Amino acid sequence: MPPAEPVSVTFAVKGMSCAACQGFVERRLQQQPGVLQANVNLLLHEATVAFDAGNTSIDDLIATVRASGYDAEPPAASPSEDSSADSSETLGAFDQRARAEQQEQTAYRLLRWQAVATLACGCASMLVSIPLMGAHPPFQKVVASPGWFAFALSISASSTMDAINSATQRLLPWLFSVPAQQLRAVLLLVTAALLATAGRRFFRKAWAGLRHGNADMSTLVALGTGAAFGYSSAVTLWPRWFTAHGVPLDVYYDAALLILGFVLLGNVLEARAKRQTVSALHGLLALAPRVAVRVEPDGSLADVALEALAPGDLVLVRPGGRIPVDGEVVDGASAVDESMLTGEPMPVDKAAGDRLTGGTVNTSGALRMRVLRRAGQGTLAEIHKLLREAQGTHAPMQQLADRVSRVFVPVIVGIAGATFAAWLWLGGAASLPHAFAATVAVLVIACPCAMGLAVPAALMVATGRGARMGLLFRSAEALEQLRLVDTVLLDKTGTLTEGRPSIGSFTVAPGFDEAAVLRAAAALEAASEHPLAGAVVRVAEARLGTGVFKPATPRRPLPGQHEGQLSADTVTGFQAHSGFGAEAQVGAQHVLAGSAALLEREGIALPPALVQLALRLASDGSTPLWVALDGVAAALLGASDTVRSGSKAAVAALQARGLRVVLLSGDIESSAQAIAALVGIPADAVIAGVLPAGKLDVVRRLQEQGRKVLMVGDGINDAPALAQAEVGMAMAGGTEIAVHASDITLLRADLGGIPQALRLAGATGRIMRQNFGWALGYNLLAVPLAAGVLYPTLHVLLSPVLASAAMAASSLSVVLNSLRLRSAA
Repeated sequence: MPPAEPVSVTFAVKGMSCAACQGFVERRLQQQPGVLQANVNLLLHEATVAFDAGNTSIDDLIATVRASGYDAEPPAASPSEDSSADSSETLGAFDQRARAEQQEQTAYRLLRWQAVATLACGCASMLVSIPLMGAHPPFQKVVASPGWFAFALSISASSTMDAINSATQRLLPWLFSVPAQQLRAVLLLVTAALLATAGRRFFRKAWAGLRHGNADMSTLVALGTGAAFGYSSAVTLWPRWFTAHGVPLDVYYDAALLILGFVLLGNVLEARAKRQTVSALHGLLALAPRVAVRVEPDGSLADVALEALAPGDLVLVRPGGRIPVDGEVVDGASAVDESMLTGEPMPVDKAAGDRLTGGTVNTSGALRMRVLRRAGQGTLAEIHKLLREAQGTHAPMQQLADRVSRVFVPVIVGIAGATFAAWLWLGGAASLPHAFAATVAVLVIACPCAMGLAVPAALMVATGRGARMGLLFRSAEALEQLRLVDTVLLDKTGTLTEGRPSIGSFTVAPGFDEAAVLRAAAALEAASEHPLAGAVVRVAEARLGTGVFKPATPRRPLPGQHEGQLSADTVTGFQAHSGFGAEAQVGAQHVLAGSAALLEREGIALPPALVQLALRLASDGSTPLWVALDGVAAALLGASDTVRSGSKAAVAALQARGLRVVLLSGDIESSAQAIAALVGIPADAVIAGVLPAGKLDVVRRLQEQGRKVLMVGDGINDAPALAQAEVGMAMAGGTEIAVHASDITLLRADLGGIPQALRLAGATGRIMRQNFGWALGYNLLAVPLAAGVLYPTLHVLLSPVLASAAMAASSLSVVLNSLRLRSAA
């Protein structure tokens, strides 16, 4: 029995709050039998898993996540290619997405109210605790230290407490008449209620993590707030024991509530900032309308759900309406705004035979279109899928953060335990309040949120920014590798040039009829995807009339051409010779079209007069194209291409960055040199006449020299080199093989996207380093401060409340720093 095909699935994972959570879920999934690769996205709360369907299933993956202490939801079903679901069934996909967004909004509002309520009660409990402070204020200040630093920072604890007590007695005199034990009892009840509601998620996840041998941010929050509440509860319930052992009756209910409140507030602010980073991603699917106007067989119009459309259906798109799904124009003419896809502000004229992309906007005239792809399977859905996959992959810097986070929480718990023991050992029972405060501060201030968000937050904003600029990144690694590139290889046809050559000259050999040769060549080339093939077909249509040729082999329509435009000679046995040309049987004739090398390889003699003409064409920058009928050279065509308008400026921008720019082409030397001169590439940086294997060898040779290569191409012959290079970039409109072999797709046919991508990659790298450096440096400085290393000299001890505020601020700073990339490049 053959092995099952690998399957990739993305599903929601709930309950993750830091990098340790992400890493633990990811490791558990990777340990599942049959799993080939697992990537967990902390920001999107998703897991993307590639697995062998013969060894495991989606249900097994969901069970693995739930067994790890987190929750997971199976992915929503999508309509298949042969689905015949009606509108009532297909509306479920939209309804499910709407319900998910509603649930997310409800959860956000609940989190916000919990944060507000907890912070408010925390402030109130601090006020109520003033009569209980005595000589031990909850915010330990600098109390005695010589020098200007101490003078700038120090405030006498006794004078501070006197001022606070005096002000409170004037404002709330009744508070001081309440017995201290009753105040502690009220604080106990209020704190217990809030910890059981707003703080329940942290304790539940901490317990689940403990059962599965995992420690994360929830562990630290639960330990910190739980310890503050537990110690204070003991003081409240058994005050005589503490008094008998000389321990002050200090309580930390306010600290427990404010710690929880600041953590929740940090979660609210992070959630709000994260929603900004994913807004463009979620907005992609919202571009498609929910309803389309289908043209029924009897000519009537019917409003149907988008998922009810099937390939072959006719749809009416009115002026101002959005194109519902991918298709092609059948009737009508209009200008379509494709800026959401290409970034180009000017609408593109569309007429019969032109392709349409779902989500773009029809601006002027009415169009009738034929559906080519179902909803959820078109260009928009593919872009959405690639963005999610790219944001779910791990960059090399993220892998470093994951390794640090894996051991971070256990180390912090150990430091907290050592801090508590050291304080008791040095100060005895009387130092128990200080020992307790320092331990809680260490646990709280070290929550690894900032470290977990450092890299993925930057990557998410960068990939979203790239999509708005017309740059589609297939992986996070590509974005990070791009900033290391020092050599750029540019294909010629379809990359530096428009890829839509035209036939400038057509010369037949003596004894051949021009119309017959042109008809045979066009019939052969109609089955090819090469840009030169389209030029031959177009010149044949122009000279012999439209509707003459029809390919026998199904193929992707050439630019400006649609199915049904060609009809006549039967083409059989079509065979493409990559880098040389093509051959086939056209009716009773064997037709071969391609380079001189192809004809010579087949033993076909080249007429001397046409050879001289071919040399002149090549010197002028045209590409000679030979046609042979039944083993005899019959004609020579001269094809020329137009340089893209932005190619010269893009090459200059790349050279200004210090990059080596090389023209890599399968065309002859003279044609390649002519194009290179037009765009500003030096003659010694031109490598011409290379086949696909030769392009691959060039990339490998440069890599052996220590070069980091960016390969830019658009054709099948570029695919091996695109896959081999550190970063492969495919042009818009390129073949599917080239797009799938590349790491980045330029959604608009403009080489100006290359320097833009390099600038975005550089800015992303800087932001990631800043985020990771801040997150790591913050913990290296904050943890010793919270432990009390400055107390012996400066008498500085960080309050648990201030520690929680600093922790929330560190996480928020990382997200806000990442949002700067929204205006990058």
